[in-house]
Amino acid sequence: MEQTNTYEEIDLEYCRAGSSKRLANYIIDLVAFYIMMFFVAILIEIASPGSVSENNIDGIVDRILTMCLYAVVMFIIEAAFQGKSLGKLITGTRAVNIYGEAPTFTQLLQRNFIRAVPFNAFSALGSPCTPWHDKWSDTYVIDEKVLELQKRKDAFFSELSNKGELAEPQVDQTS
Repeated sequence: MEQTNTYEEIDLEYCRAGSSKRLANYIIDLVAFYIMMFFVAILIEIASPGSVSENNIDGIVDRILTMCLYAVVMFIIEAAFQGKSLGKLITGTRAVNIYGEAPTFTQLLQRNFIRAVPFNAFSALGSPCTPWHDKWSDTYVIDEKVLELQKRKDAFFSELSNKGELAEPQVDQTS
């Protein structure tokens, strides 16, 4: 079955990942980020004892630094893997631009730094799930299986109609 590659025919709204997959992406990515930061902190503590354990950073400053660091890490990961992160890899989703292609460098930069905007996570509530970091950067998170089905639908329906033309009803001529 041949596949259509023109994104004008694909309804990206239909291909959007649901809220449950988006939440799973966030939790997986956040846990992976904190595990990675834990190991980085251990390495820093080994290299310079006391630099992490005796650090007395204000809670708000710590939260802001963590959100910015999360944005940088997610930007690097999504840029390296063309819109995929660990969470998206596991759930079968991917970030794309409004044309269904891999987001541009600028879109990925915007997308991931908008994550640091306070209450961005609350903007993901609702159906359809449209967080600010998607809306303001003109990106979507799509379900790759649904996108693949959308790409193949024209070929499927034309193949189905061709089979219908070939299978003509046979008339019983014995009577």
